[in-house]
Amino acid sequence: MSIRYKAFSSAFGILQKTGLSRLLAPMTQGCGAVFMLHHVRPERDGAFQPNRHLEITPEFLRLTVERIRANGYEILALDEAVDLLKSGYGRKRYAVLTFDDGYRDNLDVAYPVLKGLQAPFTVFVASGLIDRTTELWWEALELMIGSQDEIVFSEDGAREGISCRTADEKCTCFNKLTDYLTLEASEQEQRAIIRALADRYGVDLQDLADREMMTWDEVRQLASDPLVTIGAHTHDHFALARLEPDLARADIDKGLQRLEDELGQRPKHFAYPYGKPNAVNEGAAEIARANGFASAVTTFPGILQSANARDLMLLPRVSLNGCYQDPAIIDQYLTGAPFALYNAASWLSSGFGLRDRTKART
Repeated sequence: MSIRYKAFSSAFGILQKTGLSRLLAPMTQGCGAVFMLHHVRPERDGAFQPNRHLEITPEFLRLTVERIRANGYEILALDEAVDLLKSGYGRKRYAVLTFDDGYRDNLDVAYPVLKGLQAPFTVFVASGLIDRTTELWWEALELMIGSQDEIVFSEDGAREGISCRTADEKCTCFNKLTDYLTLEASEQEQRAIIRALADRYGVDLQDLADREMMTWDEVRQLASDPLVTIGAHTHDHFALARLEPDLARADIDKGLQRLEDELGQRPKHFAYPYGKPNAVNEGAAEIARANGFASAVTTFPGILQSANARDLMLLPRVSLNGCYQDPAIIDQYLTGAPFALYNAASWLSSGFGLRDRTKART
């Protein structure tokens, strides 16, 4: 377990033992929560699982639904939740379950659990992953690093390799390459690099997508159930804020058109790929707004507050992180306290004090 995960686990433990979350709840608890999930599948073996945070077990999914309801929350379709958010708090607290990307286990594993519990949910589908034209690059990177003792990260092989013999070295290698691909390389360069690495280390990107992602027939199967809402998630799963506005708009538009062509209906709701501050900005939100979406969700951590009704294009979500599959954490999330503390810490660490002092001198 990394230092970061240990810190988070310790923080959750302190909140639970001290009862601080319950004390803060009257001030921090909102009207609802949008939960974010990706994979639902049995737990995997192995020390090197850098994408573990993106997968939970079907048992934990069931426990999550039960815990949400035990806290007095009703699980609603996204349409209804957005309508309630716009109308004010009222007396009902509610939760929404959302899945990103369009993984096959959403149909094979998550759907039977949620169908049995009569819990509605939304799947945000990246159409390029279903078309098999977009790279599932974060999973490809895990596969190639997992199978190698060294990764040479250059087109001509001249650059010194990154050692990845042990699980710790593999994690370091994964983090180093991920940082480069998401912060330094452009989105287009990112995909070219992944294709070159996949060729070099024998990872079949088409085969990976065939194993992991739904087909259009399977998406249609899910969409045929009134319990399920299909949302848009772009076509190529690019970080929109890192694209020129016309390219960001084209990626959203193509994803919408492919979903409409295949499903016969234009999605009303949207999820930004990645959804973090370096992937979502006001420009991306304006494009989503211009497309007429009823809502757009980010990965900004938080619960729904009345203030969110003022901008439905930047809704926060609660990530169900596979590294913390403890149902007691759901109770903590629903109080809103962890997010209030997280946002306060982020505000302080962003240099607010320094900016304040600078402002005072001018």
